[in-house]
Amino acid sequence: MAETGPKNNAHCTIPDDPDQSTYRFIIVAAKRARQLQGGSRPFLPTSSKKPTVIAMEEVRRGVVKYEIPGVTPPVEEPPPDAI
Repeated sequence: MAETGPKNNAHCTIPDDPDQSTYRFIIVAAKRARQLQGGSRPFLPTSSKKPTVIAMEEVRRGVVKYEIPGVTPPVEEPPPDAI
């Protein structure tokens, strides 16, 4: 029997970024998939028609913006004036 190589499942993988939470990724992708099912247009050109696959790719590439409630973004202080 001829053994086939591994399939390319890059579109199904969850990012391995320690700063990102797997749970957060899934929640954001699910909300985006619901938007796509409701009639929203994809941000990226894609050959897939499945809203979950499109949403996961958009979140993975950082096209979908989201904010975490209760967490304020860090404020950058202006550099001190040079004398």
